[in-house]
Amino acid sequence: MANVHEGIDDRLRKFIEQQALFFVGTAPLAGDGHVNVSPKGAKGSLAVLDEHTVAYLDFTGSGAESIAHLRENGRITLMWCSFEGPPDVVRVHGTGEPVFRDDPRWAELIGHFPAVSEQPGARAIVLVRALRVSDSCGYSVPFMEYRGERDLLVQYFGRRDEQFHTDYVERKNGVSIDGLPAMPLPLPPRTA
Repeated sequence: MANVHEGIDDRLRKFIEQQALFFVGTAPLAGDGHVNVSPKGAKGSLAVLDEHTVAYLDFTGSGAESIAHLRENGRITLMWCSFEGPPDVVRVHGTGEPVFRDDPRWAELIGHFPAVSEQPGARAIVLVRALRVSDSCGYSVPFMEYRGERDLLVQYFGRRDEQFHTDYVERKNGVSIDGLPAMPLPLPPRTA
């Protein structure tokens, strides 16, 4: 049985910030659309802004399902589970909004991610407003050892220019697998 909380208290915040990996779940409104679950977790790419707001830096990938679903309906669930230490699973059910690089809020929000804000491939910041915060046992979650960050995305986009990134997003991230608009095209330029 899950314990439902008023918001993200200090204990939950500490747990969330200690996890190297979290999962994002979204879905389109269409009953025959594809439900999406994405792993996230570049160190420094998540920030708990307050008891009811979480933000994460979204990097370019081979698709943009979460962005497309958020633009269509805003529904999102974030989940963290402990692979080390006491067994716990934390979920934040809420509404999400992608903030793109040309949004006036970008300059302030990107400051929450100093460790990764300059990495190539940053395409959006996702703001999540918590409607339900819960934790439950993670008794069946296996122990796994964290060995470190992968740097493949940084290497891939780091040796290419911004135009390559823009072209990549246009080819791979413009629409979801269900045909929903994903990234705004052309890709908004970086702002100061």
